[in-house]
Amino acid sequence: MTAVAFACGHGAVDAALRLRRACPVCMLIAETHRSRSELLGRVVPLERAALAIETRIGATYTWRCTRGHDRYEASIREALTGTGCRKCRANAAGPSVRREAGVPFMNPGLRTRTSMTEQRLKTLLGERIRLQHRVNAVHVARPFYGRLEVWPDIVIPELRVAVEYDSPGRSGGAHRGLKAGSDLEKDDLLREVGWDVIRIRSEGLEALGPNSVVCRGLTVAAVDEVVVLLRRLRGDDAVDALLVRAEAS
Repeated sequence: MTAVAFACGHGAVDAALRLRRACPVCMLIAETHRSRSELLGRVVPLERAALAIETRIGATYTWRCTRGHDRYEASIREALTGTGCRKCRANAAGPSVRREAGVPFMNPGLRTRTSMTEQRLKTLLGERIRLQHRVNAVHVARPFYGRLEVWPDIVIPELRVAVEYDSPGRSGGAHRGLKAGSDLEKDDLLREVGWDVIRIRSEGLEALGPNSVVCRGLTVAAVDEVVVLLRRLRGDDAVDALLVRAEAS
């Protein structure tokens, strides 16, 4: 087997092959908005040294339940994307979860990286309709990367619509292939609880469903098209109630 080293610093010291990307564990940690130090805090002490240098998401470790339940064995993939121990999995299927599904809320501990383009999107859309700044997540009925919540770029609770900005990024691979599959799963989870998703797909990304705005980059015209889609999804009256210019008149 060829020894491999990754750009994140993990992998074999004397690697014959050096890749210009993060290892699978670091990639999944970033995708789930976690950190390796957080992961190390969840594994049993005797296995921390091994986990600190682990690159395989399928490697199995013994984890401490974050809610104080029993320890349990799971792969890194399962630890990051599952609901936890046996008791946690049972609780995730309970009636309280069903009651909360679809409810928007503020997750103050959410780790998100907001690009300048996403900030500009919020500014441009906020010039057209009133946006809530006290919500950044929505409860869902099934786990998404281990949590019963999703984190859209923009949450519009009054309309029960989420707005996402997708670009291929510097690598050219973001929101394509498996990552596009993750986006579709997120959209499905929101639709299951009564929400719709509008996706701005820029810089060569193809449409991802009927509510996609395909453009070269974020423009005023693209944001205006988002408002058009909001009207189509929720009706003129609902959108007019949020118009910024209605306040000024």
